[in-house]
Amino acid sequence: MLQKFLFNRLSLENKVKYLHKKGVALGSRLKDGRQIHMYMLRNLFVEVVYTEDKTYLAPEKVNVLNGLDNLHQYLETEFRSRF
Repeated sequence: MLQKFLFNRLSLENKVKYLHKKGVALGSRLKDGRQIHMYMLRNLFVEVVYTEDKTYLAPEKVNVLNGLDNLHQYLETEFRSRF
């Protein structure tokens, strides 16, 4: 809980730098023609969308999910919305 509080206080660029340094890259997926990268940071799961979908460019958006249950629920909702 404290980690999410502190993580959310970082700027967008610093969040991504911290993810690259301390997080684990889990993979990526496509949504609406955009590539979304997923990272794990202890019990936080973080999605990042980069400019032009290139990880070396600036991040555009970060979405933080707290815990595996929230991740599962979120991904299932995303999956169902596709059909």
